[in-house]
Amino acid sequence: MGYTENLCMNCFEPLTAGCICRNCGFDNDSVTDTLFLPRRTILAKRYIVGNAISVENDSVVYIGYDTERNAAVTIREFLPGGICNRLEGNNDVHVRERYRKNFSGYKQSFIKLWKTLKGLNSLSAVIPVLDIFEENETAYAVCEKMDSVSLHDFLIRSTDNSILWDKARLMFMPILTTIEALHENGIAHGAINPDNLVLCRDGKVRLAGFCISECNEASSELGFKPAAGYTALEQYDNSHMICPATDIYAFSACIYRALVGTNPPEAPARAVNDKLMIPNSIAERIPAHVIRALGGGLQIYAENRIQCVEDFRELLSAAPSVVANSVNAASAVSEPDEKKDDKADDIKKNSKKQIKAILAVAVSVAVLAAAVFCVVHFSKGESNAPETTAPPVAEAAKVTVPDFCKAGYTESDIKNQASWNSQFKITFQSEYSKDVEEGLIFEQSVKAGDEVEQGTGIVLTISKGIETVTVPDVGGKSKDDAVKTLEDEGFRVSVVTIYNDDNDTPDTVRRRNGMAPAAGEEIAKGDEVVIQVYGETVTEPTSENE
Repeated sequence: MGYTENLCMNCFEPLTAGCICRNCGFDNDSVTDTLFLPRRTILAKRYIVGNAISVENDSVVYIGYDTERNAAVTIREFLPGGICNRLEGNNDVHVRERYRKNFSGYKQSFIKLWKTLKGLNSLSAVIPVLDIFEENETAYAVCEKMDSVSLHDFLIRSTDNSILWDKARLMFMPILTTIEALHENGIAHGAINPDNLVLCRDGKVRLAGFCISECNEASSELGFKPAAGYTALEQYDNSHMICPATDIYAFSACIYRALVGTNPPEAPARAVNDKLMIPNSIAERIPAHVIRALGGGLQIYAENRIQCVEDFRELLSAAPSVVANSVNAASAVSEPDEKKDDKADDIKKNSKKQIKAILAVAVSVAVLAAAVFCVVHFSKGESNAPETTAPPVAEAAKVTVPDFCKAGYTESDIKNQASWNSQFKITFQSEYSKDVEEGLIFEQSVKAGDEVEQGTGIVLTISKGIETVTVPDVGGKSKDDAVKTLEDEGFRVSVVTIYNDDNDTPDTVRRRNGMAPAAGEEIAKGDEVVIQVYGETVTEPTSENE
């Protein structure tokens, strides 16, 4: 495969003027980040690795070349940042000690995801998957390379940053079949947004940006990158499960963006003020049944949202006659829109007044009951009546201790829960934890499910997150000094002996790129640091005549 020396590693066109590609302008002599595979690496005895073109939550994506098909491809390498890296000169992925068990599970999720996607190659909105294999202590997925432009870029080039429904319908409706098939195979995309919907040269819109499900929620140790306006509320709150309705929210937000010309408000903001306004001038151009579908798909809470793609598709594709009938039926028993809005406001106001009145009565009754209890209790205490006439002493009320750890509660969640604070005397303490996200409760002094007396004290332990330490620079130090320095900071140390060509002092740490993680990085206390130490000088043997 020596002919690849004359190919650009960014577009795989022939190099005709040195290292700078005339076709794409890429400098083929530029330095590759040590995290990435070196350009021209051969994988599976078939694929040539080119330039790294993107870094995702769970992987690095390279442009590549399939020598059997003689065609450009994309090569996705499972390489989640933060939990693994590479030592210089070694293609194997180096996993940090405390993540090794999780890495194995994540890798299997990666393989399962891409094998499932390969089985869906017949769907029109999927970029074909060509190969999945393991190598270099990690896994790879190879996909057909398709020239495309993202929906985001397409829309910003459109008039008013938007398109009409007639055009949007042709773009979006075929994708629903693919999303439905994914859900039937147990896959929620979790990151649908205008950057991950791509318009390909063949005229089809396809779904890109897949990553393993563990990347799609805020509690992930793999890194979570919400797409403002498109990420559903349940992905910010790890006490809720990601589900098919999560994708329906994101897909609805993409349609909203295409028709309205702006992103929907971010989900956390909508949780406080759930108003999703469409300007009248734009709403007039959108069919009523599409607005209804978007209203159902963009419900802020997953349980109130449209739950399956089939139902969402039916709403989006409603025939005009069906919509007209539903509107006529509704108008037969209701006032015009303005009056309906006024009446709705009146109903809300009256309801609020009724609720306040009921609450006021309830509070008054409770206060009165408490007063009566106190009068009766203390008057009986002062009574001279014989003991035989006194009521039996009631046992203290028993309450069941909830599981404060399982649901990912925070301190504010507990403080805002009035019933728990009336049942228990709750206090808090904080400790570092390698396994629990900062701010979450992970330990309670009384076991969940125990029956205890009301007012029992419970101490809840809140995670301070991982105790991190800055890796000191031990480059150039002797091996013993370096090991001691790192161990004193709380790290575990592994030593790798490297070749010494007589230019370096034996038993000293390599000065440049001699540590993994690198000096200056913040990592968890107790994690492993690998140092590269020069071995004994290697010299050529001398002849007897010299």
